[in-house]
Amino acid sequence: MKIGANSEGRITGAEAYLAYAAGAFPGAPIWGGANVIFGPYAIKNLLIDGYDVVVNKPKTEAYRAPGGTNAAFACETVLDGICEALGMDPLAFRLLNAAREGDRRADGVPYNRIGFVETLEAARDHPHYHAPLAGPNRGRGVAAGFWVNYGGKSSASASVNPDGTISLVEGSVDIGGTRASIAMQLAETLGLSIADIRPTVADTDAVGYTEGTYGSRTTYATGWAVYELGLSLRRQMIERAADLWELDPGQVHIENGVFAGNGHQLTFKQLAARLHDSGSPIMASASVQPGRAGPAIGVHIVDLEVDPETGKVQILRYTAVQDAGKAVHPSYVEGQIQGGVAQGVGWALNEEYVYDDQGRLLNASLLDYRLPTCLDLPMIEAVIVEVPHPGHPYGVRGVGEVPIVPPPAAIANAIHQALGVHMRVLPMSPARILEAIWAQDSGVLASHTDQD
Repeated sequence: MKIGANSEGRITGAEAYLAYAAGAFPGAPIWGGANVIFGPYAIKNLLIDGYDVVVNKPKTEAYRAPGGTNAAFACETVLDGICEALGMDPLAFRLLNAAREGDRRADGVPYNRIGFVETLEAARDHPHYHAPLAGPNRGRGVAAGFWVNYGGKSSASASVNPDGTISLVEGSVDIGGTRASIAMQLAETLGLSIADIRPTVADTDAVGYTEGTYGSRTTYATGWAVYELGLSLRRQMIERAADLWELDPGQVHIENGVFAGNGHQLTFKQLAARLHDSGSPIMASASVQPGRAGPAIGVHIVDLEVDPETGKVQILRYTAVQDAGKAVHPSYVEGQIQGGVAQGVGWALNEEYVYDDQGRLLNASLLDYRLPTCLDLPMIEAVIVEVPHPGHPYGVRGVGEVPIVPPPAAIANAIHQALGVHMRVLPMSPARILEAIWAQDSGVLASHTDQD
């Protein structure tokens, strides 16, 4: 890839060539790489060539932010090279070139409201970015990561129980706390406590069609579905209160879970207790297919130390800043960010598939596939920025995939600051780091062509 910038630090053009191994059948995530590689930036002159390459290996399938992590690794390390050449602060450079509302992505789609600028400012102002980093062979790196996010189809249904609780049935499997975040959006719509919502995840025999829990879509799209059915439940409850009070429904309103009209007043629970005697049960269903899910962007800061004798990298401090749109359940958002960072650190330093020349996997067990453990990671600080997505009732953006995108690039940039070597291949294992150090010491440029 190539990126050009003028002396003021403004990116003038960029070009990228991406070839992704698909395995035995087409389907590599080249679309993810092409979207992500320049996604956070406003660049007027772009050329991206992407190839889905069939090779004699097992079929590629999606894994958290498919195609994005390796694309950002390329872009963000080159950007740091530009910053070094210009003598610019890396975050100041990214702020100057950050995509804003109205800027067009590489595929021509204009951005709606996005929070890249706010996320960069939060990273710039964070104490981590200004903390002293003393000692030899230590470095601090930053990188940004983008994910376009996805909407898709979601369905949900709910019924009002006599005790005022709500039985909610959704079709999104809970793999990241979405059972709670979906219930919270229904509770918010009805003015109830989360304790009054009883969520159940059902299969396709029991609820309308719902796409999988992927694409950072669940809190966004299934949350929209429960918002719609919550509005339906509200309308029906208002109509029932109007019948009881012999009023027009327009004379009844609800606020904070209390129905009122023309001097009458009932809490949601009080009205629910009278439903059985005043008419049919109240229930609702909703199906949605929202488009244009709000993109999300994160900025990561990492401090590390490299042992030049062994090539081992020790992560000293990690801060991940991310725009969540609206953090419906903040602790779950933090967990998603921390989990993505942990996986990204694994991709950066240890995790790789090793194949022979016949396409046979040689490290097919966890004995040989090195995953990061708690001994490899510090406490990961997650900083949530909230720039509401205008295309969602509660401003929600997907958060699950962005945090795996920046770590390898941030770590590579920190290694360069620590040792002065440029790492171009993942993972940046001790052996590869040693090879880079030896090549630098001998004045020979490391080729790093041992992996595809």
